[in-house]
Amino acid sequence: MSTVDQMTEPVAAHGEGPVWHAGWPGLRWVDMAAGDVLELRAGRVRRTHVGTVAAALRPRADGGVVLALERGFALADAALENVVPFPELWPDNGIRMNDGGCDPDGRFYCGSMAYSEAAGAGSLYRLDAGGAVSTVLTGVTISNGLAWSPDGGTAYYIDTPTHRVDAFGYSAEHGLTGRRPLIEIPAAAGSPDGMTVDADGRLWIALWGGGAVRCYQPDGTLEEHVSLPVTQVTACTFGGPGLDELYITTSRQGIEAGTQPQAGALFRYRPGARGLPALTFAAP
Repeated sequence: MSTVDQMTEPVAAHGEGPVWHAGWPGLRWVDMAAGDVLELRAGRVRRTHVGTVAAALRPRADGGVVLALERGFALADAALENVVPFPELWPDNGIRMNDGGCDPDGRFYCGSMAYSEAAGAGSLYRLDAGGAVSTVLTGVTISNGLAWSPDGGTAYYIDTPTHRVDAFGYSAEHGLTGRRPLIEIPAAAGSPDGMTVDADGRLWIALWGGGAVRCYQPDGTLEEHVSLPVTQVTACTFGGPGLDELYITTSRQGIEAGTQPQAGALFRYRPGARGLPALTFAAP
């Protein structure tokens, strides 16, 4: 039985959105409200400030980085030294981007939420390679995990307060279609947050307030429950040279000072499964 290892000190106030990419130093994730991207390099954490909020990031096919900042998208070079924002998508400073990912055709999605968590105040947006932005979903409360099946034909999506993972059909022409509930997360287990999909199509879901990551079969059957020593578990991704290490981000948000000293650290679990390479954003 594998154990959960702590890989860093509690370096993030609100760690989120881990991504492994071979063209990077390896693993990157965000300290969201600080506006920083974190990198794990030979056991050390490097921090780069990219904006007022750093919501999500993915590799670009040309070697750079695509980002979701507080109220829109941005492009950056591979080292994150030059961040070029697109125009902001809304003027309301009570709403921010939250979590996202790329589809199999190289388009980057990120969903928004109200700082107050007001019901239905968020949307899911899609950035195309040429810079055009589309609104994919509206009426979202806390837009979270977004991932694709290994064959690219199914997309999985979380709006956290629904306590569900929903599935969509996906194609390049039609995008996300035919939304249907797939997995129900009991409230007692925590709230679904970020997620990833392994090479066998299983969904690995971080449970905010639940202190765990759960693995589900593609049909929604619970397969494994991985406990962590902190409650606010935010997201996970496969990484390492063999994509066989599950990296898990955590948060100190909502935790009483001194009660969970490891909160905000990065953790690693070896599940005996392999992940998929990160989907990249098509270069303009």
